[in-house]
Amino acid sequence: MGASAQPRRIARAVKRRLPRPVKAAAKKGVNALTAGPVAVREEVRKAKEAKALRAEFCGSELPPRAQAPVRVLVAPANFAGQGEQWAESARRFIPGVAAHSFAVLNGKFDFPVSYSASRNQAATEAWQRAHFDHVVRTYTHVLIEAERPLFGSLFGPEASTEIGPLREHGLRVGLIAHGSDVRIPSHHAELYEWSPFRETDWEIVPTLQYNATRNAALLNGFDGPVLVSTPDLLDDVPGARWCPVVVDAARWHSATEPMRRARPIVAHAPSSSRMKGSDLIDPVVQRLADEGLVDYRRIHDVPPSKMPEVYRTADIVLDQFRLGSYGVAACEGMAASRIVVGHVAPSVRRRVFMATGLELPIVEATPDSLEEVLRDLVRAPDDAAATARAARDFVVAVHSGRLSADALTPLLAQV
Repeated sequence: MGASAQPRRIARAVKRRLPRPVKAAAKKGVNALTAGPVAVREEVRKAKEAKALRAEFCGSELPPRAQAPVRVLVAPANFAGQGEQWAESARRFIPGVAAHSFAVLNGKFDFPVSYSASRNQAATEAWQRAHFDHVVRTYTHVLIEAERPLFGSLFGPEASTEIGPLREHGLRVGLIAHGSDVRIPSHHAELYEWSPFRETDWEIVPTLQYNATRNAALLNGFDGPVLVSTPDLLDDVPGARWCPVVVDAARWHSATEPMRRARPIVAHAPSSSRMKGSDLIDPVVQRLADEGLVDYRRIHDVPPSKMPEVYRTADIVLDQFRLGSYGVAACEGMAASRIVVGHVAPSVRRRVFMATGLELPIVEATPDSLEEVLRDLVRAPDDAAATARAARDFVVAVHSGRLSADALTPLLAQV
């Protein structure tokens, strides 16, 4: 069967499992030659409704099988668009590799992927079976993100139950952790002075502890390639390899140099205020703003498509001050040639240097030292601007996708 016929075959397989009322609505028709205009319009309306409902259960069109000898699927999380970025890195930098990304959409901050499914679609057994059939027929390798299942509850509630069925069909499987999925709160609290998990009144910590402990155990006991997206996660998965997050430096490029205005603009756009320590730094920066030293822009609920402009119009980007590491947001700020300030633990900075030979150009600050660090930056704008230029060079060297492709190579070399 040709590649062009594959989506139709999958659609037929799903259609056979659709609820009876949906199939009935899809099949029902009327002879337009004998029916009146009102009846025709009514049937057209019903046909449109049936088509919409069918799409809700069948999902988006699935990509055809590529001709490349190695075909990898990165799925199903795509947090901060990283699933697609890693797939793109494999396509760009590894010869003979075709790569797709897939994610279940959350309806809020969704990023581009090769194909996707709504939560309603992913919850149906019909879609789950059709998706599994598509994956085992289309790909040679799968990189499972954040220990999340690709096929809903088809094989069980966890990704660990999918590894066996995928391998039975000849696929090579790798695992990659994103962050909170394997960051064990109790361990983090022991290692990092500013850890948010030292707060005893945070109700989500027991859940994070349970899930991260189980996920870390899965990765530490896995007999295939294991990757992590940020260097700090090596604390909990020491046998893993760092696969750097990827940003499109051209998308974030700014033609203007920072620190050339009387009152520098300081931006802070945390994905999780409590996790990133916003409550510790907001009063500090606001006090400097009230003094007239800086302008403070506290960013809330801005869609991803608008974030490049947020950073381009800032001079200083405040990242995070609790986790002791850095991720996508810091890389985006550096790609925009802004001065990025945050707390990165010495152990993480050492890991970055050992892996890349480069010093991480994020200006170090803790909640206690942030005020003085910002005052120093304002007093020496030329030095700060030089740091911003070094930051962009670092992102191009480390987070453009080439090093990520290198990290993916051991998985994709298995055939």
